[in-house]
Amino acid sequence: MAQQSLPVLVLKEGASRTTGRDAQRANIMAAVTLAETIRSSLGPKGMDKMLVTSFGDVTISNDGATIVKEMDVQHPAAKMLVEVAKTQDAEVGDGTTSAMILAGALLKKAEDLLDQDVHPTVIIEGYKKSMEKALETVDKVAIKVDPLDKKRLMEVAITTLSGKSVVTGHYERLAELVVDAVKQVAEKVGDKYKIDLDNIKLEKKKGESLDATQLISGVVLDKEMVHPGMPKRIEDAKIAILDCALEIEKTEITAKINITTPEQMKSFLDEESAMLKSLVDKVAESGANVVVVQKGIDDIAQHYLAKRGIAAIRRAKRSDIENLAKACGARIVTTLEDLSAKDLGFSKLVEERRVGKDIMVFVEGCKNPRAVTILVRGGTDRMVDEVERSLHDAKCVVRNVVQEPWLVPGGGASEEEVASRLREFGKSFSGREQLAVFKFAEAMEEIPLTLAENSGLDPVDILVELRSAHAKGKKEFGVDVGTGRVTDMIAVSIVESASVKKQAIKSATEAAITLLKIDDVIAASAPKRGMAPPEGGPEGMPPGMGGMGGMGGM
Repeated sequence: MAQQSLPVLVLKEGASRTTGRDAQRANIMAAVTLAETIRSSLGPKGMDKMLVTSFGDVTISNDGATIVKEMDVQHPAAKMLVEVAKTQDAEVGDGTTSAMILAGALLKKAEDLLDQDVHPTVIIEGYKKSMEKALETVDKVAIKVDPLDKKRLMEVAITTLSGKSVVTGHYERLAELVVDAVKQVAEKVGDKYKIDLDNIKLEKKKGESLDATQLISGVVLDKEMVHPGMPKRIEDAKIAILDCALEIEKTEITAKINITTPEQMKSFLDEESAMLKSLVDKVAESGANVVVVQKGIDDIAQHYLAKRGIAAIRRAKRSDIENLAKACGARIVTTLEDLSAKDLGFSKLVEERRVGKDIMVFVEGCKNPRAVTILVRGGTDRMVDEVERSLHDAKCVVRNVVQEPWLVPGGGASEEEVASRLREFGKSFSGREQLAVFKFAEAMEEIPLTLAENSGLDPVDILVELRSAHAKGKKEFGVDVGTGRVTDMIAVSIVESASVKKQAIKSATEAAITLLKIDDVIAASAPKRGMAPPEGGPEGMPPGMGGMGGMGGM
């Protein structure tokens, strides 16, 4: 009698497994669903999303990276698209919505090929070759500009800001603030420019209106003078920056002092007061009339500083004192004994002002400010937050152009030119890879199509007109959503950074390729309610994942 074979259990009980086309279909569906969600927020006529957290915090934005960060996306395939947005934001600071729409389009087109039994490896090869050709085409379309040409930088900043509905009507003024800020902090290294965006601080305060947003050639500290007797306005300020406390330091070891008479008590307090006075004298001897301290300032020291007419700020943030040092040319001093006149920074004005409900200290008129501040104002907290995000994107784009001075026409013109060149390129293939190249070309056209849709235009008419223009060699033609016409984008000053465009193509293609390579999804069983996941083991998929088709937070 033959021995009965026992079942072999490889996966833990409760684990789910999806393989082959089912796994691919589920992953593509999740990623495409997320891309479709933010599709309507692309372009100057794009819509905003309101995201409400479980705590009731509200975010209103049309910035792709912000939307996907705030959404509680659960599906692992959709999380890949979130990574695309984060990468795009970290690398170039803009183009996050475009990158995600492109990734979703590439996956959607790939699904059509999978349904025709084209192997994923063939699609991946076709996509890789298409990406190389697309990047090459962007380089050919790109126009070299002077990195410090204010007119060109303004055009790029305005194009970026025009996609942000919250700053409608303020594009030019905000663009000028951003361009001036970036030019002030740009440092020439060899024949190129280098920009550290941390040197452009965005300080936001609710109140007044967006018109009150201003650029300060220096630093704004969200602090006030520590003593009411100190001057509130100092002209020709000599600024000492201390990374130490103006206090009596405690001993390293525990010590006890026995005081038995009132005289001893008085001499002890007098000695403490004398020590603090000597610290203040040291500051005064250096010639400083403003002192910014990262740590604390003793009450008695505050009194002596006020008597000497020295304004003082305590517990300043490390990032603030570093920016202040760059702006006014001071050296951050770690011990008071080292402080001398050559360590001091200079600014024309240090003034305490009321901004909204808060008091802030403005350090203005620095000689050669290597750090500047944009003070963002707006009517509501939501508005101020969204303006800050808009200005962040703008300063990133201007930085990209200053560092890599190449521009491409906007309004979907460069995407349509890539699609046009890819169709020619696809004819050189004889096998199934040709289908993948053609699908990549179709996916690139998703950007001008979406721009047209979001602007209330007929996408089919616009696409036909665009294809016709590019077939005639008019590579600068794109969708002008203001007039609803296909026109020369360079002529109407709608331009984008070439580095942003290239990064979007790279991020989107790599994400699509990664998801297409997956043919098996093994999900560990979710832990029972009230039970912690096994130590060192996977935390399990969120409830409702089932066959990997569900997607939370949508």
